[in-house]
Amino acid sequence: MILIAVLVGSVLVVALVRRFKSRAAPPPAIRQHFTIDDDVAVDPDTIALAERERLDALRSAADELERADIQANSVLETPETVLDPAVIFRAEDERIAAHMAAREKAEREAAAAEALRLEADRLAGEEAARLEAERAAAELAANIDAKVMADEEALLIEEQRLAEEDTARRYAKRMADEEAARIEALRVAEEERARLDAAHQALDTAARAEAQRVALEDEDRVQALRAAEDAAAQREAERVAEEETARAQAHAAAAELAARLEAERIAAETAARSDAEGAAAEEAARAEAARVALEEAERAEAARLALAEAARAEAERLAAEEEAHRLAERVALEEAARAEAQRIAREEEARQAAEQAAAEEAARVEAARVAAQEAERIALERAAAEEAARVEAQRLASEEAARIEAELVALEEAARVEAKRIVLEEAARAEAQRIAIEEAARLEARRAADEAAARALAQRLAAEEAIRREDERVAAEETARLLALRLAEQEAARVEALRLSAERLARAEAERVAAKEAARLEAMRNAAHEAARLEAEREAAAQAARLKAERAALAEATRAEAERLVAASAARLEAKRLAAEAAAAEQAAAERAATAQETTGQQRASPAAQRVPKAAPETLVMIADDSKVVRVKTNRMLVNNQFQVQQAEDGLDALRQIGERMPDVLITDVEMPGMNGFELTQHLRNDPATAHIPVIMISAEESYGPKAQEAGVDILLGKPYADDVMLAHIQRFMREGRAAT
Repeated sequence: MILIAVLVGSVLVVALVRRFKSRAAPPPAIRQHFTIDDDVAVDPDTIALAERERLDALRSAADELERADIQANSVLETPETVLDPAVIFRAEDERIAAHMAAREKAEREAAAAEALRLEADRLAGEEAARLEAERAAAELAANIDAKVMADEEALLIEEQRLAEEDTARRYAKRMADEEAARIEALRVAEEERARLDAAHQALDTAARAEAQRVALEDEDRVQALRAAEDAAAQREAERVAEEETARAQAHAAAAELAARLEAERIAAETAARSDAEGAAAEEAARAEAARVALEEAERAEAARLALAEAARAEAERLAAEEEAHRLAERVALEEAARAEAQRIAREEEARQAAEQAAAEEAARVEAARVAAQEAERIALERAAAEEAARVEAQRLASEEAARIEAELVALEEAARVEAKRIVLEEAARAEAQRIAIEEAARLEARRAADEAAARALAQRLAAEEAIRREDERVAAEETARLLALRLAEQEAARVEALRLSAERLARAEAERVAAKEAARLEAMRNAAHEAARLEAEREAAAQAARLKAERAALAEATRAEAERLVAASAARLEAKRLAAEAAAAEQAAAERAATAQETTGQQRASPAAQRVPKAAPETLVMIADDSKVVRVKTNRMLVNNQFQVQQAEDGLDALRQIGERMPDVLITDVEMPGMNGFELTQHLRNDPATAHIPVIMISAEESYGPKAQEAGVDILLGKPYADDVMLAHIQRFMREGRAAT
């Protein structure tokens, strides 16, 4: 019996222990595998380290479970199972099977980690190759950008000038818009003030009507008290009026002093600006005169040197072409050798850079991961703080709106309840003396509120009036021997609310008056500045008109000189042509008349009929335009298509260069200083030596068509135009001449 009792007790103890352990056991841990983000560079060492740590943790957990099972089996064995071989063998088999399963799982996870490491190595290699390709592309782009820096610098200067002009126009427009907005804001403020004044007057009228009605009912009871208080109020009003008059005089004196100081400052600024602008204009005029004289001297020297340089240029060109051919062959051989050496060096540098980049990328990825986690945490905290601040601001705004609305409603409700309470207390007549004192205090507080609303423009007076009413209320309560303590507390709260409301109204009115005064001063200052600016613009316009007249006179003189040079050149060409015709006539005197006529017709045929198609490198295109931006852009387009290019700043410069070197095609603008595009085309068509040159005119005005055709323009292109269209016209002229049009 004892043995049975011991066995039963052991079984119960084992059951209780197992149940307690099952309840106390922690929940199974969630396995967290190392994941690879496709958008983040992979670090093989980091992946392998993470997998090794996870495998070590799994092995440790398996060993802990095994030790726990062994310990539990050793503690909880019953007398029946201690010596049972089947139970022992089954427990051992289960432990071995669990251990083998854990080992197989660990080996599978290790194989997966190795596969991930190999994949990370492959991705790191691809990333290094991509970085090397990007570096080579960046170097190539830098080399290409260096070739166009000169043209871009010129474009930048021209665009800066245009941007300054546009900025000046925008500034003038912005000032006009700001002035209009300021006037509109003043108008809206006046309307808002009028609306608020009307609302306040309506409330005051309603309150005054109610007060008059109550005053008529209680006139007999409070006549004596009101008379005394009216006398005191009159004295107080006289004192306040005197203080208001003194303050207004002081304010007017301060305003006059400020206006006088502002006027003196503006006058000083205007005088200084006028002196500076006059000095700048004189300096600009001197610089312009010096520049014009220098340009004239350079142009005369260039014309003299061009006559001597023309014959030598052809011989130098032929020698330069031969030398360039030999130099190109030698440079090509040297470039090939240098390219091979650079390729070998780049491969070695790429290999070393790839190894270094892989190591740096591994460290960068780990740092980026930590930084990303920290940034995400900071961003979440900042977003939560911003959301809390926004909710708090909305709550405060809602509370403020509700408080203001509640004050308005409370004022109306207080007036209604006060009237009802007075009627009930008058009917009850329970405490006549207390009710009389309370009625007097209420009427006095209402009159004080009316006076405070009427004097909303003076914040200090409203505060003093509230304090005086508070003193009178305290005195009335003292004379009533503290019989109205409860009513006095309610009255104090109401008077305090009215005082705060009066202070807010006074503060708002004072701010409005200050804003109005500041706007008036700002308007006066802007008007003074505007007057000074208009005066400066008028003087600048007069100076510009004088400079323009001087430039026009100089351009006219230059154009007359160019026309004289063109006429002299035409006379020389005509003399040469007549001499050639005379020689041909003497040589063909022995031939038949028909043969002589045919020969003469061939000699006088236009250059377009004798035209031989030219290739682009042999074609000379002249660009005549006063805009440097247009010249640079058109020059870049033509040079990229292997054309030779001449550039002229205006029509006179184009005529001078045509006299020195004859172009194959002329591209001209319409509006140019000195000589426009139509005059330039007419000069070319009137001269037999230049009548064969095709002319392409660029203009945004479609109405120039008849005038261009009358002047002899071959092609009139509108702005903007496509480069392919321009190139097509030039190539057609080179194939067919002017007859193509």
